[in-house]
Amino acid sequence: MKAIVVGSGFGGLSAAALLAKDGFEVTVLEKNEQVGGRASVYAENGFVFDMGPSWYLMPDVYENFFAEFGKKPEDFFKLDRLDPSYRMFFGDEKVVDVASDIEKNYELFESFEEGGAEKLKKYLETSEEIYDFSIDEMLYKDYTSILDFLNGRLLLKGYKLKIWENLQHYVNNKFESDEARKIVQYSIGFLGGSPQNTPSFYHIMSHIDLTMGVFYPQGGIRKVASSMKELAESYGVEFKFNEPVEKLEVEDHVVKGVVTSKDTYSADVVLVNADYPFSEMELLKPEFQTYNEKYWDKKVLAPSALVAYLGIDREMDKLTHHNLFLDKDWEAGFETLFNPKKAGWPENPSYYVNVPSKTDKSAAPEGSETLFILVPLAPGIEDTEILREKLYNQIMDDLEAKIDENIRDHIVVKRIFALTDFKERYNAYKGTALGLSHTLRQTALWRPTHMSKKVKNLYYSGHYTHPGIGVPMVLISSTIVANEIKERHG
Repeated sequence: MKAIVVGSGFGGLSAAALLAKDGFEVTVLEKNEQVGGRASVYAENGFVFDMGPSWYLMPDVYENFFAEFGKKPEDFFKLDRLDPSYRMFFGDEKVVDVASDIEKNYELFESFEEGGAEKLKKYLETSEEIYDFSIDEMLYKDYTSILDFLNGRLLLKGYKLKIWENLQHYVNNKFESDEARKIVQYSIGFLGGSPQNTPSFYHIMSHIDLTMGVFYPQGGIRKVASSMKELAESYGVEFKFNEPVEKLEVEDHVVKGVVTSKDTYSADVVLVNADYPFSEMELLKPEFQTYNEKYWDKKVLAPSALVAYLGIDREMDKLTHHNLFLDKDWEAGFETLFNPKKAGWPENPSYYVNVPSKTDKSAAPEGSETLFILVPLAPGIEDTEILREKLYNQIMDDLEAKIDENIRDHIVVKRIFALTDFKERYNAYKGTALGLSHTLRQTALWRPTHMSKKVKNLYYSGHYTHPGIGVPMVLISSTIVANEIKERHG
């Protein structure tokens, strides 16, 4: 059985390896020059940047994936647990480190508000409970009809833990201080959402980062991608680069040919890891599209971003590996991202600074630093060089002021990546960096399906599908769809 995988992001890499293990003859067709999809690599003058994902969370999911092959993550890369996990800058008022030691975090929360330690303990207890339930009952299960969702255990758990209210309301009932509330809500950005539009179910993120910990694979996320390529190739997977797919030829509701810029490939099964809206609307004729433009236009998209990749010829003493700069009025920032009437380039954005060279000496020359600066942007807005430079300089003014260090005079490598680049490099719909946000109506059953409803041998993996955004979620998505393909075609 021949399987063609379109796209070599983490969804394509993991699915290709799983299908090859199950006996399929697998070819991966990649538009760009390397594997990884949004986890591409940019290197210049000795500075090496992970262009996309930079957080290694949910180590149990990686372990589950590699266990499918009788392997462990440690067989491919060394994992370090970060301490501090990250540093939080609360406007101009306060800077705190969130530690890898949960006892220190209890003390931190007690300093925020009276009884903060006990409040955090109780919050994390429910967070862990729902995380364990999710892993056991929800995340690895596909949803194809409402009957899959309406089971007694799920409904009972949902009622008990109030997963139907939004995260902001849930958190505000648990904590009083601004600092505590923001620490347990910031990570919702990993899911491309805001506290107002994300179900409280996703407070599992607090268990993920505060209890399970934040890790870093030596060599970066790029090392994880190259390890999965190595694993796939060990099972005979063939990779073809710089070969964008241009069309899926369908006859009698079956893909008969995958047409690229260089060749046409026949296949028994086609799995698409490329951008879901692009693949449906650009590679298929309208009669074979499960989701048309009207469908996608109504969806709540996760943000795009302006990302600055900077190589600095000095060390940055005031920054740690992960740094979050949160504006005091961050609710206004979410309005700019998710309210179509207010969408535009932000005035006072929150932003994230990653300095992997603090942990990984291969990321920069000795005595230097790599900086990855990310500012969330609304998808679909205008993108010009003037707007980019204005926001970039605004952020640099703010960053240099808050850490009281000069950065711009020490830049030896600079690259700006924003909406237009997401569209051109990844065919990202409206320039989104992450896909679909995790609103209640875009969770589980209500995310785009793994199986095409119009084409019998066409499947999808990636962050648009269940369970959603983030590398661990994409690995689970591939596990689900690979099992379905094996059952139907293997």
